[in-house]
Amino acid sequence: MTYPIAILVLSALGMETALRIKASMPGVTIYGLEARVEGADISYTNFGETVRQLYENGHAVIALCAAGITIRSLAPVLGDKGAEPPVLAVADDGSSVVPLLGGTTGVNVLARQVAAILEVSPAITTSGELRFGTCLLNPPLGFELKNPEDAKMFIADLLGGKTVRIEGDAPWLQDANLPLDDDAELRILVTLSDVAPQKGDLVFQRKPTDFKSASSAEATLADHKRGRLAVVGLGPGNPDFMIPAVKRELNNADDVLGYETYVRMAGPFRSDQTLHMTDNREEMQRARHAFKLAATGRSVVMVSSGDPGVFAMAAAVVEALHESADVSWHAVELEILPGVSAALAAASRSGAPLGHDFCVLSLSDNLKPWEIIEKRIALAAEADLAMALYNPISKHRPWQLPRAIDILRKYRNVDTPIVLGRDIGRPAETLRVIALAELTPDQVDMRTVIIVGSSLTRSFERRPGGKWVYTPRWYGTKPEG
Repeated sequence: MTYPIAILVLSALGMETALRIKASMPGVTIYGLEARVEGADISYTNFGETVRQLYENGHAVIALCAAGITIRSLAPVLGDKGAEPPVLAVADDGSSVVPLLGGTTGVNVLARQVAAILEVSPAITTSGELRFGTCLLNPPLGFELKNPEDAKMFIADLLGGKTVRIEGDAPWLQDANLPLDDDAELRILVTLSDVAPQKGDLVFQRKPTDFKSASSAEATLADHKRGRLAVVGLGPGNPDFMIPAVKRELNNADDVLGYETYVRMAGPFRSDQTLHMTDNREEMQRARHAFKLAATGRSVVMVSSGDPGVFAMAAAVVEALHESADVSWHAVELEILPGVSAALAAASRSGAPLGHDFCVLSLSDNLKPWEIIEKRIALAAEADLAMALYNPISKHRPWQLPRAIDILRKYRNVDTPIVLGRDIGRPAETLRVIALAELTPDQVDMRTVIIVGSSLTRSFERRPGGKWVYTPRWYGTKPEG
């Protein structure tokens, strides 16, 4: 079920935190306490009455206040645990995120999304989810847990050391840390049939909700419909930079895969959508996993920041398909949707530094030798190309950027404009324009894109502050008129 999200704010500090959340979660509504909070979407006068009304009307609630206030306010209306919307308590300074209600309706998913925005760890205490990485009470869209009354004991048995076997197709559990054993006493059964659960079973029935009155045979065919894999670019971070086609894919997805930071950025998600988050270096494994999911008929989205074809997941996905002889993978409907890259976002903020010929280089030597990187920097500088430099520095390779700067200074004047764009399109965005002579490694981190001007790139003062940068489209002699 999809819940509209309401943020309740009681203080000016809480309003700052609410705006940070809303910047990454478009569509939420901020409710501000009258006479204390300015700039809210809706004002209210009584916290208890407002939070109870929102809860009873099916809103997910993010309360920027103490957990105790929220609990006492909602206590009179608490009822069916399986039907309650998610409720979070968030410290007004954004320092903590605590799920309170909605364990079976996606509160932990929402908590992780909010915590990622605020760059803190959510205080998730659900034992089963912490141990196994999934909520067995909350299957994805199209599945129904037939015996939720048995789930508490089932999870308790797993936590107590018992193992489980899975019968049927349960792709949302592939990344879970369940103690699997083919001879286990406990069983997770996924079926199209309306079967009666046996002792030790959790039964998930595939519901033909999309097929209405289809016969059993027709439903079976529809469950094997052609899957879809969309590789999408989220842009630099602000949802306003995301193209509508990407938003539609995210909305229609059964599964969303990607590096954890980018998956969080793509939210909020519905409780029926399954998130698969992995380390940023596991690109090929992630790509293969996406095809395995899509080959079962699911709608899968692979997320990248910026554009998926610029140092991102599109290449890994196409390579995985090229290397595979699996007919079911090649039957997947594959589409790659563009996004605004970090270089283009930073360029637009500063003017038009990439207005003429330019190149894009990554300074990371994880996948290519540093000698090749040095050669390309030198050749691009000699060719008088403007450049966008990605992955400029990290804790493990602090020496590479100084070496790149030395190469650039051999071919560029010391007053060549340099644009430093960090977290463009995100709440912590910064943009600086300096000269090449001023560029030092301590001004840059992995979240910074560096734009190096060509010999023709110019900068001038902008009002009310900062500088405009542009590279004219003419070369050599300026055209008349």
